[in-house]
Amino acid sequence: MANYARFRDWAELCGISRKRNRAGAIDYARAIEPRLNAFISFRDGVVDTSAGVLDGIPYAAKDIFLTSDRRPTGGLAKGLLPPPPCQTDLLRRLDTAGGFCVGYTSMTELAYEPSGYNAVCGRVKNPWNLDFISGGSSSGSAAAVASGSVVIALGSDTGGSLRIPAQACGVTAWKPTWGLVPAAGAIALAPSLDAIGLLSRSARDMGPVATVLTALPLPTAASVQTAVIISDVLDATELAIASTIRAGAEAIHACGIMLATRQGIAAIEALDTHVFTIMQAEAARIHRNLIEDASLDPTLKKRLAKGLKIDDQDLAASLGARQQLASAFLEEVFGKADLLILPVMPIQTPEAATCDPSSPSFDAKVLYQLSRWTRFVNCLGFPAVAVPVGFDDHGMPVAMQMVGRPHSDLELIALAAAMQGKTDWHARVPSAVSDLAAAMCADEMS
Repeated sequence: MANYARFRDWAELCGISRKRNRAGAIDYARAIEPRLNAFISFRDGVVDTSAGVLDGIPYAAKDIFLTSDRRPTGGLAKGLLPPPPCQTDLLRRLDTAGGFCVGYTSMTELAYEPSGYNAVCGRVKNPWNLDFISGGSSSGSAAAVASGSVVIALGSDTGGSLRIPAQACGVTAWKPTWGLVPAAGAIALAPSLDAIGLLSRSARDMGPVATVLTALPLPTAASVQTAVIISDVLDATELAIASTIRAGAEAIHACGIMLATRQGIAAIEALDTHVFTIMQAEAARIHRNLIEDASLDPTLKKRLAKGLKIDDQDLAASLGARQQLASAFLEEVFGKADLLILPVMPIQTPEAATCDPSSPSFDAKVLYQLSRWTRFVNCLGFPAVAVPVGFDDHGMPVAMQMVGRPHSDLELIALAAAMQGKTDWHARVPSAVSDLAAAMCADEMS
């Protein structure tokens, strides 16, 4: 394993933090952008940074949010999508709390692809290795955070779209309890599954931002005391991934958390029928007009059309079953535990060609595998945090997923921060941008 530089030390040297002014943060992001394709646009207008809890933190937002000065594209050709019916309040909340927006990040088309492939804008390159996927659909948000262009990035997650990029790019992700962060003003894919969440290098940076974003009061809950490792999920996961998850679990144990093991793969995979029914049917109904648009990518068009074959009764049945499914899952899989530990993905982060429909190496089964351990969480509406826990055989990051009970969001984030206080998996400089980072450091110090 390469001896990666520590990200904390490098971040301090570069000033990629609250110490860097707005212009400096945008200059840094622009310098790295040609290599990564992480941003769709930069927010160049002069905006005064308010004093607040975020203390000047630079952030980015996925290209799904309607604001007073910008209409999102959702990863499609400009003007193809109508804007959301209202503006988002989330960016105003962050700005008022002392953050400032560096720009808007690239994504997969309609947020409906898990690898980061985009036929219109091109894929986002992975800051660790440009030949590998960056994960989708919040690709640009993850790459921007991993490269140090921003400290925090907003993204969305319908079946793993925050957690998959977190693994691919070696950052931390928070997928909140469904409905906790308001989705108004954001382009929807499947509203019953969509969750607006965060990506950051460390959970320590994430906590204050999460409290700014939440729309509902979080109940006071006891700190996490027990966790269950889903053993048969690890058995069904590639060895290079499973071994790092076990190392991550040991780091959780070192934080005073009692560990147990339990099987859960049958309960997880039983939810697939419902999550695909909801996702495909809602996406097709919301974006029905795009199916007839000649300019839409044929692969995406086929994916959308599939949802029209699902009738309203089947959709209603899956939606109506969710509360009972969640209760049964808590009883059967959680038991008395506070959280579950499992991988984000069952496979190592693949090369981009494997996920490119135009490539001879394309394998559609890989796309299905990417969300195998994440999509069930959206069906249940539970919160989850993904944290880096090591590297695979190709030197690519691996993330561990912690799934909590409803509204245990802040407890999950706090536990992730405690774990990262004892480890440095999240604190490494991505290999594919380290030379640019070093050059920027030299310029600032000269």
